[in-house]
Formats: sequence, C-alpha cells, structure tokens
Amino acid sequence: MTSINNAYAGLSGNYLFSEVARRVSAFRARNPETEVISLGIGDVSLPLIPSVIRALHKAVDEMACADTFRGYGPEQGYAFLREAIRRHDFLPRGVKLDADEIFISDGAKSDIGNFQELFGDDAVVAITDPVYPVYEDSNAMAGRAGVRENGRWSRIVYLPCTRANAFQPDLPDTAVDVVYLCSPNNPTGTVLDRASLTAWVNHAREHGSLILFDAAYEAFIRDDSLPRSIYEIPGADEVAVEFRSLSKTAGFTGLRCGYAVVPKKLTARTKDGRTLSLHDMWLRRQCTKYNGCPYIVQRAAEAVFQPGAEKELAAGLAVYRNNADLMLASFRRMGLSAFGGVHSPYIWLQTPDAMPSWDFFDLMLEKAAVVCTPGAGFGASGEGYARFTAFNSPENTKKALERLEKAL
Repeated sequence: MTSINNAYAGLSGNYLFSEVARRVSAFRARNPETEVISLGIGDVSLPLIPSVIRALHKAVDEMACADTFRGYGPEQGYAFLREAIRRHDFLPRGVKLDADEIFISDGAKSDIGNFQELFGDDAVVAITDPVYPVYEDSNAMAGRAGVRENGRWSRIVYLPCTRANAFQPDLPDTAVDVVYLCSPNNPTGTVLDRASLTAWVNHAREHGSLILFDAAYEAFIRDDSLPRSIYEIPGADEVAVEFRSLSKTAGFTGLRCGYAVVPKKLTARTKDGRTLSLHDMWLRRQCTKYNGCPYIVQRAAEAVFQPGAEKELAAGLAVYRNNADLMLASFRRMGLSAFGGVHSPYIWLQTPDAMPSWDFFDLMLEKAAVVCTPGAGFGASGEGYARFTAFNSPENTKKALERLEKAL
C-alpha cells in the first residue's frame, strides 16, 4: 500500500468552505422551492468591466493568428503586466520596486499556500486567530504544525484577535520565523494602520522574522492615510513578501490572476549557515512547478491598470461598499455587535446570546435561507462570530437582511 504524507492525517475532514457548501446543498435538496441567498463565501457577483472584456476579446483573437499566437509564457509573468502593476499599484504610493520582483500567478490563494514550501520543516510559524484557513492548513500539510489538539496545532503560534484588542494582533512574545498578516483582514474586516504596521516591520527586522502580508483586499481601503502595501513602511522590503489578487478588486474570481512581490533584499539562512535569496528561491520554485498564468488572462489583467478602467472599477467597488454600509447599519439596528465593513467587504458579526457559530449558521439557513460563514471555521477565537460578505447584489443583500431581521 502507498505511504502517504502523514501530516494530512491530522487535518479536519473538510475545508471550511466545502463544509458550508455541503450544508447548503443539503438544505436545497430538502427545500427545492426556497431561494437561498449567500452572504457567505466571498465570490463576486458583478460582471467583468468593459475594459477587461475588450482586452480578453483582443487577446483571444491574437491566439487565432499564427503571427500573434502565444504558447508557453514566462513562468514569472509577462513583462507588460509586471510593469503595469509596478507603475499603477506601487509607484503612486512611493514604493520603488523592480518589475522582476513581481511574480504573476493564478491567484493569491495559490501563492500563499505555496510560499511555505521555501521554509524548513522546523520553522516556527505565527498566524492570527481567527485566520484565513489556507495559512494554517498549508503549513499543517507540510508537517510543520505539530499535533492538533482542541482545535489548535501544537507548533503554531496563535495571535488572538478579539474584541478586547480591537481584533488587532499583538506582537508575538516568543521567537517566530514566519508571521502571516492580512490587512484588510479576512475574516474580521479590520485594517492595520501605519503605526501598527510599522511596529510589525520593526519587530521582524529586530528578530529576523519574515512577514507574509496578504493585501488581497487593499482596494476596499477608503482612508488614503492607511497603508495599502506593507512596502510603504521603511525597511519592509527587507522582511516582507506581499500577496495581491484581482479576484475582488476586478472580479477575476473566474479568470484567476494575482501576484506576489518578493523583493531581492529578502534572504534566509540554510541549516549549514549559507544565506540564500528568497527571490531567487521563489523564481526557482515557480519555474519548476508552474507554467504561468494564461496569456489572455494576463492581457485582461493589464487592462485593469490602464487609465480608462479606473472609473469602471470604482463603480463596482462602490456597489460592494454600499452593501457593506447597509449591512452594518442593519445589524446595529437589530441590536447586534458588528465589526469591519468600512475598509473591507467583510462584516464580522457577534452571534446573539453567545450562540455557537455553527448553530447560528444553521439557524440562519433554516429560518432565513441566508448563508453566512461560521466564525469557528476560522479558528478558536472565531467562535461566537459569523462572517458576512458584501459581494452579492444590492437587491439580494437587502432581501437577505429583511429575512435575517425577521428570523432574529
């Protein structure tokens, strides 16, 4: 019989969102006439903007002509897209990067899950709690997490984010090699201000830690004084990798395109004391295991960063922001405690009467046919909360809130 990676034996049976989908599917089978409204999984509902559609059509036509056909592309991404990202996302924020420090991929989830391959099996990893499950699960799959007991892994350092600390992680009081940060945060919807992010960068520089910074939701930040990139903090290019995605910014959940920024200043040490470039290691990893994001998708992504797309993108983001505003106001009118939603598409709702989060999920599904995401699925500190997303249509969002108010 084939021997397996034993680390998988300690994982929970279902990925969080697979379990949500299973329960929703069972409900629909029992109630085929009932319209279910999802405010759970963070998929977008608006179509791609016209600028992206035009670029897609043009790129598809190119693939039909021998002179413009593209086969295998560079694993790290085409130069035209890397340069467009550098000029649009970073230069206006005062961040100086080389285009070849940007690596194009099929999404931030893949990059975040894969980047841990560069670390030793004895690396000490710190994650916030609650947390996006990929950070935790990918390290557990690599055998780096230890033993799972009472919902936590023995070798992972957890940084609780609770109402008591305004859902902001405190600096670790023990030595860690890698820290995962997400701002604006998934699932709590909170954002790190410049002072907080500076403290994290300084701590990493002092203790030789690496920050893996998930900025997938930076487009939802409304206050321009808040950092959108960790590289706005001096010295961050010596201690941080940044991950971004076009999924929520431009509706690319079906196209799949994101990117990682791996500065050339980043280094790590081998067990025998040699110093290696993380940039070069990631390039080596991508060239070996990844054939690159499709050409037509990269041309579509390039259109996102052109001047004509700005107003089109802003209109879509405004719809989701308005949904978040409506949700926050409605929950508070119901007498519920709700957080996030201002600089994020996520609302972090405290369940009434300390109801367990999966019980709340089932109650909302059965009584209102509304889907949320139970906070316990994001970690022990998520118990007693539920995550709601602002990505449905305004009509469905309003209808779901009316149902919830009746159910509660």
